[in-house]
Amino acid sequence: MNKFTLLVVSIFVFVSAQAQTVVVKKQSEKIKGESLEGFGVDVEGKKSDAANTLTKILKEHGKIKFLSADPIIVTNPMLSGALYEKGILYATAKENNATTTLWIGTKASDWQGTDAETIDKQLEKLVYQTGIQFYRDQVQAQIDQTQQAADAVAKQISRTISQGQDLVKKLENNGQEKIKLENAIEFNKLENAVLKVKIENNKKAQDSLVSATANIQQMKQVHEDRLRKIN
Repeated sequence: MNKFTLLVVSIFVFVSAQAQTVVVKKQSEKIKGESLEGFGVDVEGKKSDAANTLTKILKEHGKIKFLSADPIIVTNPMLSGALYEKGILYATAKENNATTTLWIGTKASDWQGTDAETIDKQLEKLVYQTGIQFYRDQVQAQIDQTQQAADAVAKQISRTISQGQDLVKKLENNGQEKIKLENAIEFNKLENAVLKVKIENNKKAQDSLVSATANIQQMKQVHEDRLRKIN
């Protein structure tokens, strides 16, 4: 099994493991020493990721006051299309080992009569939407990661194809150069044989000239002797 196959299998197993059913439960939370009623959902993931999703959802449903505070406080909340100008939402993200609890609740004294009666169902729906959005964010992040991996593999494929084409071209050039070198070697062998013959002929010519020179010198000496005898 190659590295790419292992990567695909790992991603598949990870995504499959993250498939979850969102279950909302009614629960109270201690906020600044006071017990407030609300709804919570346990999600499998880091607190930082879950808190980011919670913040994103809350921004869509009101004005966040003191973003870095714990709890997060939301004023002028809008739920199911209705604006509650005097209502306040409180929200927390608490990590517990591999899970994080996202909670949104209210303080009864912040809400007017009829609003307090209808807010529970809307809060439950909001918490459910938050849990759903968290898992969607997680899956989308995994999709982005797999797309990045696919893009990286595609680039690597393109790079290896280009390298393969270059290698084939180099092999062709190498083959042509080999033929040229082989021809040059054959020519060199022939030229070497011709030069050896020429060298041998040159030696014979030198020997012949040396012999001719000796004969000429001898004949010269004879003529000089004859010249001296004339009186």
